[in-house]
Amino acid sequence: MPLEEYRWRAATATGAETKGVLEAASESAVVAKLRAQGLAPLSVVAQSKTGLNRDVTIPGFERGVATKDLAVFAQQFAGLIQAGLPLMRALALLAEQTPNRRLASALTAVQVDIESGSSFSTALAAHPNVFPPLMVSLVSVGETGGFLADSLEAISRSYQADVKLQQKIRSAMTYPIIVLVIAVVGVIAMITFVVPVFENMFASMGGELPLPTQVLVTLSHNMVWILPLLIVLAVAGWIWYQRVKHTDRFRGVVDPFRLRMPVFGSLVTKIAVARFARNLSMMLGAGVPLMQALDLVGRAANNKAIEDALRSVRESVRLGRSFSAPLARAAVFPPMVSQMVSVGEESGSLPDMLENIAAMYEAEVDAASEQLTSMIEPIMMTVLGLLIGGMVVALYMPMFTMYQQLGQ
Repeated sequence: MPLEEYRWRAATATGAETKGVLEAASESAVVAKLRAQGLAPLSVVAQSKTGLNRDVTIPGFERGVATKDLAVFAQQFAGLIQAGLPLMRALALLAEQTPNRRLASALTAVQVDIESGSSFSTALAAHPNVFPPLMVSLVSVGETGGFLADSLEAISRSYQADVKLQQKIRSAMTYPIIVLVIAVVGVIAMITFVVPVFENMFASMGGELPLPTQVLVTLSHNMVWILPLLIVLAVAGWIWYQRVKHTDRFRGVVDPFRLRMPVFGSLVTKIAVARFARNLSMMLGAGVPLMQALDLVGRAANNKAIEDALRSVRESVRLGRSFSAPLARAAVFPPMVSQMVSVGEESGSLPDMLENIAAMYEAEVDAASEQLTSMIEPIMMTVLGLLIGGMVVALYMPMFTMYQQLGQ
């Protein structure tokens, strides 16, 4: 029998009212699950999936679970566990309070899996699009070792640091993106609305138009189909990118280029190194074996070039060789990273040394973001000036030609 979603309200042992959503085969199954949790069901209503109540999603534009949402979830969950709340009660509270519907639905499904006999980490692993493998692995270690709250706090700290890195990237990219959008809108507006006005004026003057002006007039005549075509291509390109961005073939071409990009490549590399060092330090500190930690950190690096480099590192470690030597051979990692890792290996303080590497490169990301912003400003203003200024000159060139003819 297919499972359906049911929205329920129930009373706790203290009389407080709580609510949530459960997937079950029938209303009676929902009532049984609520009673098994020590709740007194008040109402159970099947959620309609048709008409106005249906969730409408567009491929490539669905709202996912952001890193910030996971950081808040891990922090709140750790606090509830430390306060002595049972696991199921803590999950129910968080499912009810989180504003992210996808996360709330996943947490409700996790409760159902746990009731069916699964462990917490296994239930999380059943939703890989919501809970990353790195998070699941740390939860598994904490669950097995009896320090689940500490693992959740480590996850929260890591994701909060990741959110800060993402904010720095956005702050560095906001200005050039805004200027680029203004330039594109300005060019389209001039070609669509301004050029026809000048064209009528040129027609009354007579004579042959200069080549730059002819190009603008031709573009203006064809904007009726060029603009819709550009919009369709942009939407189709975005949907195509959403479908192929996680494929090995696409990442094998794009990810190495991201690290070598002019201007931005250095910043992308520093961010990737900081994320690698912080995640690996967190996992080793939590007691995750090095081989497993390297595999998970490689997948969490979000760059196939780093993932391939760490695959070589794993092979070296598997054969009983040094961890730092393959890092030194990988062009992805700066020489200082392998040197500091080598010192950490020899001194037995690898997690602490990796934490120092992360802190150092996060500080460099701060400085690089500020430098990038100050460097991009004049470049983008120059590009904007050349685009708009070039069009204005092209529009006035026939007038200059006419004045020269009158002067002769």
